[in-house]
Amino acid sequence: MRSDATRNREAILRAVEELLAAGESVSLDRVAEAAGVGKGTVFRRFGSRTGLFQELLAERAERLAARIAAEDPALPARERLFGFLDELADLAGRNIALFAAHERACAEDKYADPTYLRWHTHVTALIAEARPDRDAGFLAHTVLASFDGELVRHLGVDRLKRSVRELAAALTA
Repeated sequence: MRSDATRNREAILRAVEELLAAGESVSLDRVAEAAGVGKGTVFRRFGSRTGLFQELLAERAERLAARIAAEDPALPARERLFGFLDELADLAGRNIALFAAHERACAEDKYADPTYLRWHTHVTALIAEARPDRDAGFLAHTVLASFDGELVRHLGVDRLKRSVRELAAALTA
């Protein structure tokens, strides 16, 4: 990627974060203005508000993707599941506004979002390994639904983490 394109991408994503943190609306116009770029630059790079949120969430979730890749398959599936869910809860807690905005923007096609699909695939595999007799795909959707941005805000990260662990333990017992 060219250096000016890289600079613009970083400025755009930073502008989205700042707008979310300030509780302001995130439109392509507002993002372009805050990033100091033209609206066309934002549109060409991200396509839509949904694209902006998907890209920012994917960037924030890179550490979680690295964790998935580095997992020790010798550890029991339940332990890997608990570790993943703890880290996802921390990510959600640090990015509550992004999670909530992403969910609203992607509401019509939530299950096709690349980041969600990666998480769902991973959680499904872990549940299936721990309990092959269960509908792991459905249970993965159920567990991931716990990371709704407004629910995270309402519960707080500590309660979310504790409750999701209890849910995962019950599902894989």
